[in-house]
Amino acid sequence: MSSKKIVFSFLSIAIVVLAFIFAIKPAISTVAKKIHIIAPVPVNSISGAPGKDGPVLVVKIDDTPPAHPQIGLESADVIYIEQVEGGLTRLAAVFSSTIPQRIGPVRSARISDIDLLAQYGHVAFAYSGAQAKMRPIINAANFQDLGGQNQSSSIYTTDPGRTPPVAMVLRADLLMQETVQRSMQIAQSKSMGWTFGSAPDSGTVIASVKMRWPANSYVATWSINEKRWLLSTPSGPDMSQTGEQLGADTLVIQNVSITPSIFHDKVGGITPFSATVGSGTGYILRDGKYFPALWNRSTLDSGTQWSSPDGTRINFAPGHIWIALTDTAPTFTLKSEATPSPSTK
Repeated sequence: MSSKKIVFSFLSIAIVVLAFIFAIKPAISTVAKKIHIIAPVPVNSISGAPGKDGPVLVVKIDDTPPAHPQIGLESADVIYIEQVEGGLTRLAAVFSSTIPQRIGPVRSARISDIDLLAQYGHVAFAYSGAQAKMRPIINAANFQDLGGQNQSSSIYTTDPGRTPPVAMVLRADLLMQETVQRSMQIAQSKSMGWTFGSAPDSGTVIASVKMRWPANSYVATWSINEKRWLLSTPSGPDMSQTGEQLGADTLVIQNVSITPSIFHDKVGGITPFSATVGSGTGYILRDGKYFPALWNRSTLDSGTQWSSPDGTRINFAPGHIWIALTDTAPTFTLKSEATPSPSTK
């Protein structure tokens, strides 16, 4: 074949290809407009649920009957139940993916908070105050001290519908704005040692569990409809101020050593200390089951890892996490023993 014929052939093919491209270009444009690139959904490192990683705010919350309904707890990534004086409980609520405008009622810090919060890094710590004897320990701790004693009444507000000492409500939005304005280096949410994923094949199916402290208790009931543990106190369902029943996708019962500390309240009640560094036993509750577990936290700065007795990691379910720090064995109600109720049907 001559060179002219070869060139002519190539030109003919090119013309055909160009004609084809121009013919289908409108169709390609139409399809392209209908295709949306789906960006990965951000996941919060603490909760494993959809949500951004952000600065970590921890708020101490009153847990006595007059404090209920509490404010803002439905937005917390993790909530710890801690024993305080007289066998009562107080909450440490950890926020990062979402920080609501108002949180409360806010109460004072305790010695157990120092070790407990160290695993999160240099967090923003909000509380109503602390006894003078604890001030040097708080000053030396690795968190940003944002207690009410150093803030204005526009940030630590008084709810006129509540009676002191359960009337203090934090304007968390204003507090976090202050951390930005003052260029405070607040720790961002990070992996806390626990992992997320499918549950083990084992586990015991239960309807509910009762957790106890000397002067308080919680019952968590598995809701098939909501696929989470719905919490109740001796006064009834544990409702937030918005009318939502508080609950957990993963409920952790962490058996810890609780011993008297050198601190006490203003009426002489000894402040207990809950040891959260070291190792111990407990239970992971998710998907309507409980799993016996072991916990390990080797240093103040390290997170808390959970595994089965054979050493296999036990994954948490993504979502809200409640962690009960207790030295009293829980009482499980097997599903076959339960009386049907609206929350368990």
